[in-house]
Amino acid sequence: MSECSGDLCITCSDTAVQVRVVRLLEDAMAVVATGAGEETVSVALVSAGVGDTILVHAREAIAVVAGNEHCGHE
Repeated sequence: MSECSGDLCITCSDTAVQVRVVRLLEDAMAVVATGAGEETVSVALVSAGVGDTILVHAREAIAVVAGNEHCGHE
């Protein structure tokens, strides 16, 4: 029995969404632009900076999209 089904989460059958980091907040949180507005998500599991594109699932950033890693330059 396979636990994976394409790009879907095996826990909730949802997909990760690409969003852009607008600003960093305290406690490893960030405001992100979703295309439909802004939301606050956790960035505790990734090293992301303002302007980076990240993958978010269940309000938790799970990856920084390749080529957009934060380099400390603004």
